[in-house]
Amino acid sequence: MTEEITPIYLDHHATTPVDERVVEEMQPYFTETYGNPASDDHDFGAEANRGVEKARARIAEVINARKEEVIFTSGATESDNLAIRGAVEYAKKHGHGNHLITVVTEHEAVLEVCEQLEEEGFEVTYLPVDDEGRVSLADIEAAIREETVLLSIMAANNEIGTITPIEKVGSIAKENQVLFHTDAVQALGYVDLDVDTMNVDLMSLSGHKVYGPKGVGALYIRRRRPKVKLEPLVHGGGHERGWRSGTLNVPGIVGMGKAVQLAGQEREERVSHVRGLRNDMWEQIDAGLNDVTLNGPDFTCDRLPNNLNVSFEGVENKAIVRKLRPNIAVSAGSACTTGSVEASHVLQAISNDESRWHSAIRFGLGKDNTEEEIESTTDQVIQAVGRLRKLTL
Repeated sequence: MTEEITPIYLDHHATTPVDERVVEEMQPYFTETYGNPASDDHDFGAEANRGVEKARARIAEVINARKEEVIFTSGATESDNLAIRGAVEYAKKHGHGNHLITVVTEHEAVLEVCEQLEEEGFEVTYLPVDDEGRVSLADIEAAIREETVLLSIMAANNEIGTITPIEKVGSIAKENQVLFHTDAVQALGYVDLDVDTMNVDLMSLSGHKVYGPKGVGALYIRRRRPKVKLEPLVHGGGHERGWRSGTLNVPGIVGMGKAVQLAGQEREERVSHVRGLRNDMWEQIDAGLNDVTLNGPDFTCDRLPNNLNVSFEGVENKAIVRKLRPNIAVSAGSACTTGSVEASHVLQAISNDESRWHSAIRFGLGKDNTEEEIESTTDQVIQAVGRLRKLTL
């Protein structure tokens, strides 16, 4: 009888399994506390609203914000769009300027809204990065001009794990009286986020990247020094202080609040765990194979502890992924577009080596991965790459 194999999940940058403690907290809001939090004429609505406000307070505590500065969205993509488009459209409407600054390695949720804004007449500066994915602070400062209204730079890169010195970027923005937005989706739970010390005005967060449910996110909007004003994307009902109309996803919000709380409480333990596994994995791969390249920063404090992005020379990443399925779930680090493989824009930004782009695998480790899983994965990766290289000889 064939033994059933339990797949090993190593794509935690894409999404995470929902923590059982989160599910437990969410459960009553599906069948018992099912009121609309905007319906405050009865206890059903009031009780649902209390759940929402508890979640809001939990998220605010983790990022050192006030709870009224946190609004809920459908996810980080919506949060990014509201932060960027909302800020620049408000600025344009009131004659404050039409220029924004971002970085070439941002998530598509940032880059695509910037591209759309360009088509509508806004001006966007896309800053380059070095070979480890770092943006120059001098470049940021030099790009700011009189018409600049917003700076949008992610806290940590989702492909190569580069951590941005957010506090230094925030200081530049504050000194130049420019709003600063950061997509902190990947950083949450691994980086100590403090919107005050970092001088962040807008911060995007997501539930499903921190062992919470999908379809729910949050946006921090500073309410003092300065008081940030946005043009809403969605109208109708005035929910979430008028910035995001629509009936709230109460179970999702409750789940995100619990997940973020746990991420804050367990951050040091999670960081230590995944960093140890990640370092062991790289050492084994580097020792077991020739011609492998680590993409992104060295394993220091400026790289996400759960991120490992490796290029295996001479082998297509899609072929490696196919070899590993269904035993191991990893990301090829590139997207299929209209039937052709498009290389990662992040890898293109840090290297001119096309073979490196198309041979990259991203391993995203999680809090529940084990040493045994990492050892098994490493063995299977080494075997798969070795076999594929022989086929190309």
